[in-house]
Amino acid sequence: MKKKAVILTGAGISAESGISTFRDSDGLWERYRVEDVATPEAFARNPQMVLDFYNQRRRQLFQARPNEGHRQLVRLEEKYDVRVITQNIDNLHEQAGSSVVLHLHGLLTQARSSVDESLIVDIGSRDIRLGDRAPDGAQLRPHIVWFGEAVPNIEPAVRLCAEADVFVVIGTSMNVYPAAGLIHYVPSAARCYLIDPKAVPVSRPVTVVCQKAGTGVKVVVDELLSLA
Repeated sequence: MKKKAVILTGAGISAESGISTFRDSDGLWERYRVEDVATPEAFARNPQMVLDFYNQRRRQLFQARPNEGHRQLVRLEEKYDVRVITQNIDNLHEQAGSSVVLHLHGLLTQARSSVDESLIVDIGSRDIRLGDRAPDGAQLRPHIVWFGEAVPNIEPAVRLCAEADVFVVIGTSMNVYPAAGLIHYVPSAARCYLIDPKAVPVSRPVTVVCQKAGTGVKVVVDELLSLA
């Protein structure tokens, strides 16, 4: 039986594909206020602005391609049961070929009813416009977990982390909860790695690889494949 490798990814793994990050000095939050584009209140107040913001993100996604970091995680599936938990709302892991991807914060290529969050539709690269309706007749909104909203996939993520033999954190500040708390559920015997060019504080011993995802993931994957 293959050992289970659980991978937690953040904006850093997609930055090398040209996807704008939020928290860097030139990130999206420098140009947009959270309160204006990423809360339920913002959507209620100015739905056009919010839809425009995510329509731009979706167009950007469809000009992007997976990078070496994404591809190396697929290579890890040769000898491990790999489960990717991502905070990213792009589909670059899927584009690269990862078999199991759990999206904590939603997905740009989907929309959902603004009334019933369980009514989710695939929209691919299409814009969401005012007047676009979900099956229940409500206005469609991005299938994104906004600030102040619950994270429905956190419980499945906790269960995956609790079963991990290997846990790898890639390109995340470990400042965004509840995702940052997932490391607390990883068994103490699990082998843990952190890949990021910056110093990231974590609450348990990890092997730190101070590199960008494109090169750092290969370092870790090479080591894990040699150990399998």
